[in-house]
Amino acid sequence: MNNYINNNKDRFINELLDMLRIPSVSADPMFKNDVLRTAEFVKERLEEAGADKVELCETAGYPIVYGEKMVDPSLPTVLVYGHYDVQPADPYELWTSPPFEPVIKDGKIYARGACDDKGQMYMHVKAFETMVQTGNLTCNVKFMIEGEEEVGSSNLGRFVKENRDKLSADVILISDTGMLGNDTPSITTGLRGLSYVEVEVTGPNRDLHSGLYGGAVANPINILCQMIASLHDENNHITIPGFYDNVQELSQEERAEMARAPFSLEKYKKALDLEDVHGEAGYVTMERNSIRPTLDVNGIWGGYTGEGAKTVIPSKAYAKISMRLVPNQSSGEITEKFRRHFESIAPKSVKVVVKPHHGGEPVVTPTDSVAYQAASRAYEETFGVKPVPVRSGGSIPIVAMFKSELGLDSVLMGFGLDSDAIHSPNEHFGVFNYMKGIETIPLFYKHFAAMQQAHR
Repeated sequence: MNNYINNNKDRFINELLDMLRIPSVSADPMFKNDVLRTAEFVKERLEEAGADKVELCETAGYPIVYGEKMVDPSLPTVLVYGHYDVQPADPYELWTSPPFEPVIKDGKIYARGACDDKGQMYMHVKAFETMVQTGNLTCNVKFMIEGEEEVGSSNLGRFVKENRDKLSADVILISDTGMLGNDTPSITTGLRGLSYVEVEVTGPNRDLHSGLYGGAVANPINILCQMIASLHDENNHITIPGFYDNVQELSQEERAEMARAPFSLEKYKKALDLEDVHGEAGYVTMERNSIRPTLDVNGIWGGYTGEGAKTVIPSKAYAKISMRLVPNQSSGEITEKFRRHFESIAPKSVKVVVKPHHGGEPVVTPTDSVAYQAASRAYEETFGVKPVPVRSGGSIPIVAMFKSELGLDSVLMGFGLDSDAIHSPNEHFGVFNYMKGIETIPLFYKHFAAMQQAHR
């Protein structure tokens, strides 16, 4: 297989560059035709790669590209998930090269979507082609590539519910995460959940002169800041009653295993230009951003923010707040606990409204499963070292949805790096990482098929 990959390396890269030139920004209706064009691109490449049945499945939003190759009913089936839509590229002026004119510099492909998720998704298409063309496809394969991940996958849940038989498989394979480093491969085994809310604090019925009314009526911005500040105590614990009731505490052995992952606090601080880190007492940085729940203000606004001065007490103040959750917290329960607490701490001088937005559930995938062990062996073969299991601080709500709707665990075989600037200007993906993914993925199939057969 490696000979086939090496002989087709330039074509594999050029095909990815072609896809990256299409601005498939799902959040902006201006790019609708480009998103649809990308779906067609993926469909055509799957057909060329050897899928027997490929279709664009219409949804209320953008289509889901479904493809399959059923080799033998007795073989295990792998369901590959990815997405072809990308984040907006704004602010364009911060890009060193145009976001939809991909360039390769210093061994990295620079373009919006290079890593998240076009590059990582396309690794699976090329790995599939490699297995088909070299006669090494050891599993049945199904592809489900959506076009709305960057806007919340609002139509994916319905599609999954309505197509359980079509999507039946033994495992779900996803590359939409990263690894610790090119010399330290890792497999993501946990993801945090999410509760996202917007709060509105209203004081007087109109903006007021701060001289005539200052000191006599509540200032919603002041009140909102006080309320937000009270959500953490002096140890940076979250003060919402019952917030930690269901939090899964890891054993000292599990925490020690996590600590095996290489991490330099000094390099971390230097990369972020920080004098010191900050977080919950009793936990180190890599635990704070993975196995512990958080509450953060993502935006706060109100009053006058234009040029010069305008001395007003605003009528309203707003904030957007996200809470990252860990097993066994429920996004619905946490959202309700937040609402009750936030309303209860508001003084009578203001009115408070809490508006829930989207949420998602935390998930942990087992490291003793056949699928995980197959992935671990695949990485070990191509990187020469055993991958480290890590829990990510991010959220991929669909992983929990796949478990609840299809009863399937997911294997998160990411090949990106934290430095790839996903969602930011100058997003990039290493050519090394792209090609290493194409080389490693077929080995997962090989080991998964062999280990599944041995367990039957």
